[in-house]
Amino acid sequence: MIPTPRIIEAIVAQHAEEAAFQWLLRNDAIGAPHYSLSDLAHLDDRIAAHLDGLRLAGDAGWEICRRELQWQEPGELFTASVLAFESGQTAHIEAVAEAAAESPAAAPGLASALAWLPYETARPHLEKLLQSEVPLLRRLGLAVAALHRAERHYADFGPTLESALREVDPTVTPRALRAAGELGRLELLSPCQALLTSDNNEIRFWAAWATTVLGDKTATSMLTAIASEGGPRAEYACTTAVRAMAPKQARHWQRQLVDQTDNRRLAVLAAGACGDPQLIPWLIETMSVDEQARVAGEAFTLITGVDLAFNDLQRDQPEDFQAGPTEDPADEDVALDADEDLAWPDADLVLAWWETNGRHFKPGQRHLAGLAVAEQTLQSVLRTGLQRQRIAAALELVLLKPGRPLFEVRARGDRQTQLLES
Repeated sequence: MIPTPRIIEAIVAQHAEEAAFQWLLRNDAIGAPHYSLSDLAHLDDRIAAHLDGLRLAGDAGWEICRRELQWQEPGELFTASVLAFESGQTAHIEAVAEAAAESPAAAPGLASALAWLPYETARPHLEKLLQSEVPLLRRLGLAVAALHRAERHYADFGPTLESALREVDPTVTPRALRAAGELGRLELLSPCQALLTSDNNEIRFWAAWATTVLGDKTATSMLTAIASEGGPRAEYACTTAVRAMAPKQARHWQRQLVDQTDNRRLAVLAAGACGDPQLIPWLIETMSVDEQARVAGEAFTLITGVDLAFNDLQRDQPEDFQAGPTEDPADEDVALDADEDLAWPDADLVLAWWETNGRHFKPGQRHLAGLAVAEQTLQSVLRTGLQRQRIAAALELVLLKPGRPLFEVRARGDRQTQLLES
């Protein structure tokens, strides 16, 4: 007889804590400027190892994860949800569904868990989410359905997606619009266009985004308006619009942004999205302005593919520069430094590099990660680029050929690798 393994609660608890923590690292990594697909896969391996430790602990592993739900954090909800959905036990599944409904900020952890699992394991739980009377849970169901992407699964959730586009709900409809674009559902272009005039900012943004990636480039004017207004979607609206525009139109709008003092950051982001080497001299000049230096450096890298740190083209952070939360208790600005993970470019060194290497880049030709934008080169960026470059490459591919699914750069690393190698 095989003896029952002795459960050491402290070790099991450590597996639960580490699985949640590694998920948080992964959640940051999917949109970070310094992570590659291989880095993402490495984080996935760590998460999988800790999940295995919890599975081996059986009921004790679940109980520890259930207790951790009290913190209402997405990493803890992810870990508990993986175990709950794998178990198939109603009480466990209800516990994580209730936790998601009670804490919307943690709810992405539940969607991430179902996206982590194989589709056939997630499918019955996905169907229940899509049929839920709770709008938040229906939204999570649409998110999971979109994250799994595969065309053969569309029959399982297509009616719910179409219904969400017709019966407008401020919680569900924005995710339905995003899913329509991510899945490349050209037959849903018309209902997406119908929502362009919505009074809800989230619905209007995702309607403009979905309409654009589904092939109607006239919606770029709404994206540029959203970008100019500011707000949480401004930067993504800006870069999406620029990538969808004709090169001449994109450069013209970028110049308009340069002339608007309040939109200098958007002007830098637009330059990177334009990908035109003609904008490099202006980006190098901007590197001398501390507030835009790092994002200008990233835009330069986005066009040329040059790693500033690896090529010794960076400088130290200015001593008097401060971004993000301060130690002053009277300072109400607690926003994190959006450019924290970016290098500080040395404008003189970058200029010297450009004077030597700039001849390799054709003016007027759009570039991404040092390569001229084309189907084959974009596929290469998906394989070897950093996450923000890969996000850009995935979007460029669907803009080249509307109707194909947007490559999911947030998916498990092993699944992405398999798709890219097939």
